[in-house]
Amino acid sequence: MQTEESSLDRFDRAILAELAVEARVSVTELARRIGLSKSPTQTRLRRLEETGFIRGYRAVLDPIRLGLDHVAFVEVRMVDTREATLARFNAAVAAIPEIEQAHLIAGNFDYLLKVRTQDMPSYRQVLAEKVSTLPGVSSTSTFVAMEAVKEDVIADVT
Repeated sequence: MQTEESSLDRFDRAILAELAVEARVSVTELARRIGLSKSPTQTRLRRLEETGFIRGYRAVLDPIRLGLDHVAFVEVRMVDTREATLARFNAAVAAIPEIEQAHLIAGNFDYLLKVRTQDMPSYRQVLAEKVSTLPGVSSTSTFVAMEAVKEDVIADVT
């Protein structure tokens, strides 16, 4: 059985690798880098977008320069893990801009959230007024990051 990922050939993977590093590259330059002409590169690029391998393009902002250098990871325990409870929690999390990431976890807790704020007082407010009041939350535990050793986007698709 062929998976979606296995349907990518070396040119598709080269396109994805180039765009992961520099999404603003022109189609002409992208074609030159991967060794194809412009037209087939453009066709492949469109197909990768339409099939969801490329979900979008965006600028990568520097949160430190924006004054958002406080990062906390929050373990969340739920009152229950029925689908309706998880769906309400997921929808509510999506509406909180300070939550950069939210992952459903198989382990001793239910969710792991990455929360980015300006400072500890801002974080405490987000925790008290937003995270703790999310639907189905039983308890939380916070771990404050002292330094980001590696924060990267996916670039190796080969």
